[in-house]
Amino acid sequence: MPTNFAGNLNQDVRTKMVDLLNARLVDTIAVTLAVKQAHWNLKGQGFIGVHELLDDVADRLRDSADLMAERAVILGGFAKGTVEVVADKADIEAYPLEISDLEDHVQALKERFMVLGGAVREAAETAEEAGDEDTADLFTEVSRAVDKDAWFIGANAKAA
Repeated sequence: MPTNFAGNLNQDVRTKMVDLLNARLVDTIAVTLAVKQAHWNLKGQGFIGVHELLDDVADRLRDSADLMAERAVILGGFAKGTVEVVADKADIEAYPLEISDLEDHVQALKERFMVLGGAVREAAETAEEAGDEDTADLFTEVSRAVDKDAWFIGANAKAA
């Protein structure tokens, strides 16, 4: 019985894609946890709207993480998304634990969403170049969600 369902992709491509999916998986989990940290701790004018928005954002990030994890397994690998792996491997800067001002949280989240969005778009290009259109499409879908949520969050920033 086959251990993957990736059709005509060779083992080298599958291995590369599994590694790439896991790299973006840990970043997505890190950003999800940052969103929840902000959700729990933010205060200030506009609190309730941002507080509720962040729950929705965290749900979408978890959906994206699920897509990446499942694709890694479909390709014959393992999804590696434990807290230990995330703490060790994420390329996302650690989220500040002791901020409460809504504006500070908005800025900190925007920064992390920009890093994640860029990494996911780069992953889409890498997958396309490797000939794995399905993984490229998955990353494009995740990129759109990340960009939209970055926009939603950023819309709560005070005008400069």
